Amino acid sequence: MAIAAEAARLGIRVLWPMTEGGRYDLAFDLGHRIARVQCKWASQQREVVVVPTQTHRRIREGFVRTTYSKEETDYIAAYCPTLGSCYLLPISLVEGRTAISLRLAPTRNGQRAGLHFAHDHSLGAIAQWEERRRGTPEVAGSSPASSTRQADDSATTVVGAHEFRNRFGWYMERAAAGEDILVTRRGKHHLRLSAVAPALDMAA
Repeated sequence: MAIAAEAARLGIRVLWPMTEGGRYDLAFDLGHRIARVQCKWASQQREVVVVPTQTHRRIREGFVRTTYSKEETDYIAAYCPTLGSCYLLPISLVEGRTAISLRLAPTRNGQRAGLHFAHDHSLGAIAQWEERRRGTPEVAGSSPASSTRQADDSATTVVGAHEFRNRFGWYMERAAAGEDILVTRRGKHHLRLSAVAPALDMAA
């Protein structure tokens, strides 16, 4: 209910399955597509939010633990009651995993590689990105403040090299999901990050 209420507050139409037993609990009408959402409880452990991404099901032989795949759901949503916050994780990030940790603060040694930060995966941030994809006004959220839209290409996000280096994980996921990322260095175009195009069938 907390996840559905937060999604509704952000302007997302929430759909409820009429039957039980499926591999998702809610569906979000994002305008350009319907996204299946599996809901979980998350727990705070010091400076980390731990989101379980597995399921326990009873079968004839007993209980079995399984994980989720892209054929079953599109997002794992999590509500952390101690923080009162909702998070949304794309299945590409958690497929086959039993849990994922979202950091609430940077590490003491400054490590960023391989880490996932909670503010990058807030429900508001993902909702904002989905709105930008479909070209409609943005909803409330927390996308990186130093990223801008290029004037001659509304589908491109322009970001400075320092910001890109500090939040590489965020931009990598955005690029993998279809957003075009243009990185500048000293005010000049430096590199472009985009999703891998499907391989061409040379035999066709």
